[in-house]
Amino acid sequence: MSARTLAAQHPAYRDDIGDLVTRRPVPAPRLRQIDPFLFLNHHGPQVYPPHNRGLPFGPHPHRGFETVTFILDGSLSHSDTGGHESIIEAGGVQWMTAGSGLIHAELSPEHFKREGGPMEILQLWLNLPARLKMTAPAYTGLQREAIPALPLADGRGELSLIAGEWEGVQGPIRSLTGVFMSTLRLQAGAEIWLPAPRGRSVLLYTVRGRVKVAGVPVQPWQLVELHDDGDRLLIEALDDAVLLFGHADPIDEPMVSHGPFVMNSEAEIRTAILDYQAGKFNGTGPLPEAGGG
Repeated sequence: MSARTLAAQHPAYRDDIGDLVTRRPVPAPRLRQIDPFLFLNHHGPQVYPPHNRGLPFGPHPHRGFETVTFILDGSLSHSDTGGHESIIEAGGVQWMTAGSGLIHAELSPEHFKREGGPMEILQLWLNLPARLKMTAPAYTGLQREAIPALPLADGRGELSLIAGEWEGVQGPIRSLTGVFMSTLRLQAGAEIWLPAPRGRSVLLYTVRGRVKVAGVPVQPWQLVELHDDGDRLLIEALDDAVLLFGHADPIDEPMVSHGPFVMNSEAEIRTAILDYQAGKFNGTGPLPEAGGG
């Protein structure tokens, strides 16, 4: 076995949405995507006061990809035109397959808007290959207790396994494309080797704390790009740290994005817009309420 080396670090840039603190490491000026990982928003950390307006993500459409939302702190209400509704609390995850198209809303539930509190959320967009672009929409909401928490580094770390397999344990999400997805919490001084199979694209983002990746110091809020020159990865925690870690097979197909649609051609984008305007994303459920759950 050989170790991967670090190719580049891509700092998340500030792109606040109203009063919502937002950082985005990808897409970035020097990094369009880490195929199939298209987009990552880091909202917060911040504290909302009582009687706040909550998150601003009212009803909007998607087609052609999946969204994975990690609620690190706070709570998040989801509703969509596939008839799915949930309120996921801190430590939970939402995995939505937009596929052929739906409309959803991600808003703060009424109790959070009334009482306020800390909030920190990551949202990741995962591309789908052409053969799955028009798959049926689906949604899974997982609370913290439904996600296996596996010990690392002699008890000085923990891996929350969302999708894929780790040492014989299967994550609760069965990804359509074989994606491995997890979050890591490490205590200062922890040292771990992570699997990073050759030929797979690795997603590694430093949510909190300083670490070393392949021996190179990395600050918080960095997307780490790796060479495909090994099959495992060394992480050393310099502080207490939180990381987003996943890997997946590259799709290696043409990719055209336009706002909330990600397809393989401009013609498919035009079709997505027309289908949305014609009400073909309305599915079986009611249109999500703009006011939240």
